[in-house]
Amino acid sequence: MSYTHLHLHTEYSLLDGACRIEKLLDRAVELGMKHIAITDHGAMYGVIDFYQAAKDRGIHPVIGCEVYTARRSRFDKESGIDNKYGHLVLLAKNQTGYKNLMYLSSVGFTEGFYYKPRIDMKILREHSEGLICLTACLKGDVPYLLLEGEKDKAKERLLEYKDIFGEDNVYIEIQDHGIAEQREVNPMLISLARETDTPIVATNDVHYIKKEDAKYQDVLLCIQTGKNLDDEDRMRFT
Repeated sequence: MSYTHLHLHTEYSLLDGACRIEKLLDRAVELGMKHIAITDHGAMYGVIDFYQAAKDRGIHPVIGCEVYTARRSRFDKESGIDNKYGHLVLLAKNQTGYKNLMYLSSVGFTEGFYYKPRIDMKILREHSEGLICLTACLKGDVPYLLLEGEKDKAKERLLEYKDIFGEDNVYIEIQDHGIAEQREVNPMLISLARETDTPIVATNDVHYIKKEDAKYQDVLLCIQTGKNLDDEDRMRFT
């Protein structure tokens, strides 16, 4: 049985992902993977290169994006409120989904950009056909609300996703990278999945190809956040 990565950031997750597409897919071949997804942050710059390189190697490419979700409307841009955003993984399951994903990514920049290219529930509802939804990492709305002690709101958001995408197109995503918050929230996510009859998918939040590449991704984060490697309080991947 082979594993399929459904949450993966390439070099096109700018100053965040450290996976060069060609090297990434060569490694996937080495590991005997038959399918692999691309879910860069907020954008789809790398999709064509990824698709072609995967096809050249006999790997089925799953086209996706980890979009940024606005806390309110995508048009709201008030400092201290709207610079806080969530994450949501969207995967295209057909041509219609691919077109909708491109549209959502574009709207994030042209209408919702405020620190990040954001979309909201309204535009998701209008362009949800052909898309599969995963609840994303710790920054996803559902896990974030659970960690904040807001179980009812987390359930409400999950049910909203089901209403938008359809019962069969929503998955609760769980990850375990040795991060304390993930181990805290995973039992809550599993409980919510059972309560709402929602399937679970286990993912890795891939940002680099091999363990030794972590140091290079750490440098990218420093550049992104304007920090030095020796800064004690900087953002880092625990």
